[in-house]
Amino acid sequence: MLRFFSVMFHKQLENMLLILLLLLFPPFALSLNQEGLYLQKVRLALDDPDGFFSNWNESDETPCRWNGVKCDSATQSVVSVDFSSSNVAGPFPTVICGLHNLTFLSLYNCSINSTLPVGISACQSLLHLDLSQNLLTGGLPASLADLPELTYLDLSGNNFSGDVPASFGRFGKLENLSLVNNLLDGAFPSFLSNVLTLRQLNMSYNPFRPSPLSPELGNLTNIQILWLAGCNLVGQIPDTLGKLNKLTDLDLAVNSLSGPIPRSLTELPSIVQIELYNNSFTGELPGGWSNLTTLRLFDASMNELTGTIPDELTRLPLGSLNLYQNRFTGELPKSIADSPNLYELKLFSNRLTGELPHNLGENSPLVLIDVSNNLFSGEIPPNLCLKGKLQELLMIHNSFSGEIPTSLGQCRSLNRVRLGNNQLSGDVPADFWGLPKVSLLELINNSLSGGISKSIASASNLSLLVISKNRFTGQIPEEIGFLNNLVEFRGSDNLFNGSLPASIVNLGQLGQLDLHNNDLSGEIPSGVNSWKKLNDLNLANNELSGKIPAEIGNLSALNYLDLSGNQLSGEIPVELQNLKLNLLNLSNNRLSGKIPPLFAKEIYKPSFLGNPGLCGDMDGLCDGRNDARKGGYMWLLKSIFSLAGLVLFVGVVWFCWRYRNFKREKRAINRSKWTLMSFHKLGFSEYEILDSLDEDNVIGTGASGKVYKVVLRSGEAVAVKKLWGPSSKFSEHIDVEQVPAQDSGFEAEVEMLGKIRHKNIVRLWCCCTTRDCKMLVYEYMPNGSLGDLLHGNKGSILDWPTRYRIALDAAEGLSYLHHDCLPPIVHRDVKSNNILLDGNFGARVADFGVAKAVDAAGKGTKSMSVIAGSCGYIAPEYAYTLRVNEKSDVYSFGVVILELVTRKRPVDPEFGEKDLVKWVCTTLDQKGADHIIDPTLDACFMEEISKVLNIGLLCTSPLPINRPSMRRVVKMLQEVTGENPSKPGSKDGKLTPYYYGDASDSGILS
Repeated sequence: MLRFFSVMFHKQLENMLLILLLLLFPPFALSLNQEGLYLQKVRLALDDPDGFFSNWNESDETPCRWNGVKCDSATQSVVSVDFSSSNVAGPFPTVICGLHNLTFLSLYNCSINSTLPVGISACQSLLHLDLSQNLLTGGLPASLADLPELTYLDLSGNNFSGDVPASFGRFGKLENLSLVNNLLDGAFPSFLSNVLTLRQLNMSYNPFRPSPLSPELGNLTNIQILWLAGCNLVGQIPDTLGKLNKLTDLDLAVNSLSGPIPRSLTELPSIVQIELYNNSFTGELPGGWSNLTTLRLFDASMNELTGTIPDELTRLPLGSLNLYQNRFTGELPKSIADSPNLYELKLFSNRLTGELPHNLGENSPLVLIDVSNNLFSGEIPPNLCLKGKLQELLMIHNSFSGEIPTSLGQCRSLNRVRLGNNQLSGDVPADFWGLPKVSLLELINNSLSGGISKSIASASNLSLLVISKNRFTGQIPEEIGFLNNLVEFRGSDNLFNGSLPASIVNLGQLGQLDLHNNDLSGEIPSGVNSWKKLNDLNLANNELSGKIPAEIGNLSALNYLDLSGNQLSGEIPVELQNLKLNLLNLSNNRLSGKIPPLFAKEIYKPSFLGNPGLCGDMDGLCDGRNDARKGGYMWLLKSIFSLAGLVLFVGVVWFCWRYRNFKREKRAINRSKWTLMSFHKLGFSEYEILDSLDEDNVIGTGASGKVYKVVLRSGEAVAVKKLWGPSSKFSEHIDVEQVPAQDSGFEAEVEMLGKIRHKNIVRLWCCCTTRDCKMLVYEYMPNGSLGDLLHGNKGSILDWPTRYRIALDAAEGLSYLHHDCLPPIVHRDVKSNNILLDGNFGARVADFGVAKAVDAAGKGTKSMSVIAGSCGYIAPEYAYTLRVNEKSDVYSFGVVILELVTRKRPVDPEFGEKDLVKWVCTTLDQKGADHIIDPTLDACFMEEISKVLNIGLLCTSPLPINRPSMRRVVKMLQEVTGENPSKPGSKDGKLTPYYYGDASDSGILS
């Protein structure tokens, strides 16, 4: 509020100075015409942080040379005002309507805020009005329809809400109407079909109430572009759309339209582009496609379409054909190869069979081919890159056979190649290894042979090399060390031999090196301390010899180290104790000497078995056995016999002593079955945990199991999450660029939390597993979850300083996941119940069961096969595209902020069909901030609360690009308590959303 009054004071001062100037220097005042004076008032009404108005001089006779102003050459009257992307801010300057000859007005991509005044109807001469990409709120003024000459109206990218006024149905000359990406939540305005002059109608991405697609839209006979994506449309496409003879672009994607695709769409004579993806269309594609001689793009992906792909569709001169994620069967029509313009072919995740046309690519400038996850067989067509344009070749999970075509080795344009999980064989063409633009080369799980060519030195852009589970032979060439951008090298389960190349230590960006199950020999090269980003080193089951380099202990990012099944000798370097490892395996080597003190514990015993020369205080070591592998088998046999005897003993005890000795019997069983993996130094054993898992200690129950509070003998408390059976609700298919497909929520949570070290992330002490039961042991949070406390009977104890501290703590935890982890981690289930509070109400982010690592190669957002998250917290784009990135977490965190400010749940019957975000935006506009903020909060903190609420609104922007990064959110929250906030949080008694930061903070991952 202080900032607001300060701004208002300076504006009043500027007005007084202008009046004083007019009184003291009348000659100068008279030199500027009336239109210039109007524009000076516009200037005074707006903030100008970038100096856009720097050449607006009062001494000029006319404003015709001012920035953004154009005049009629004959009359010198202002006809155009264009402030596009000037960053001017403030309410809409109604005084500009005093320019009676103004026909063009654009304030595109500025910071115009507040509501759009009714007085805009005074601009009677306007032909073109563009207010898109601003901060306007409230309802759309019905008076806009009173602009008699208006032909172009663009209000997209704002925060308008409510209904589209019925008056919009009586525009007399309007040709272009765009309301895309607002918060309009009334019924879909079918009355727009009365505006017969419309040539372009774009209503996309508004949360309208579920509405059918009006048959009256067929009356718009002049319409050329009809974009209605993401409008919550239901029902079937009306046949009347087939009457739109001038229609060139039809976009009905991301709705809930159902039924068959009508044949009338194949009767549109001028259509160039049809987008129907992400709906619920069923049945087969209709006939009649041969009529659409102008069609260039057809996208009906992510539906439930069946049958075969029509031959007549593939005979069209298409540029892009996208039919992925449907249920198409049969063979791909051979005629598709005859299309002269085809550059994009996406057919993945269907049930297509047969071979690809042999001449595919001979007539088409193909740029992208994705036929993954089908039943295709036969050889890869040899001329896919004949035109030299092919950039992405994605064919995973099929049954392609034969050799990789030699011609692909000359395809210099390729940047992503995925041929994994097929039946390819033969040698890989030498030039194919060295394609200069390829960033991802995936050949996993085929029968390919030969060696890695030395030409790989030319693959300067390669970051992911995935060639595991093939029959590659020979030595890994020295040239592999020239790949400065290589992040992952996975070549396990092959027949590589010889020593590791000395140059491999030059790979400074390397995060994963997995060469297990090969025939590598020689020593591990020196200089590995240059692998500063290495997270996973797996050289198991080779014939490596020599000593373990002590330099490995300097790899601070290393979490997984597996050197088992080799012939390594000498002592274990004590430097390995510096590592924070989730997995250590040095078993079945020829190591000798003392085990470093940190590892001389029973829980690490499996890591050292099969090394007869090792000595320690653990049973089974230093026993003089000469055959390490035989010793391993003997240990296994002894364990089996011991387990059998123990089970028999337990059965007798159970029969004799019944319930009285139940706990003792349970512990005996657990002693033989439980496996413990620790991530920190522990002062307790798994048995101490197991003895306390009584129903009396249950503090929470969820869909996947129960949470217990366990008080240890030391007096310290821990929380134990016990999961029974497979966590199937977390499972989902992930491709090779992610974790293995069989990973469940338990493995995901262990993998994530085990390598995270941050004060605002809940600490995972250890995990305990058996075949039927899995447990995670966390630090105990005395105050439970934020959601339970905030929305429970004790919510009033959370005063504003405490809530602010919780928001900042949680933001810092998420910022660490997004910006400081390698690769970055997307939580995917940020909510108040997953933010835990310690004894001092410090916040920790918890529950990583559905978290995912972002593509290490930075190649974009990930598509998930199911939605993970909780109702009310899921970002709108995630719900309809299943694409996940950090901006999805930012949206969910914004909802948490709104919970902290309002003390209302994200979904509540009070909101009707709205969720918390929509309720806040609507109530804020209609009633003001006083009806939103929790009334139990002290009014003295109102300025801080308003600023934090603004941050929450920014985080929940419907457009991901407008959401800040979590690093920026932390900075904004830290600035809330500062003395000089960057912008006011309230104006005229109502809160006004505003943006922080620059464009670099709000870009979507690419």
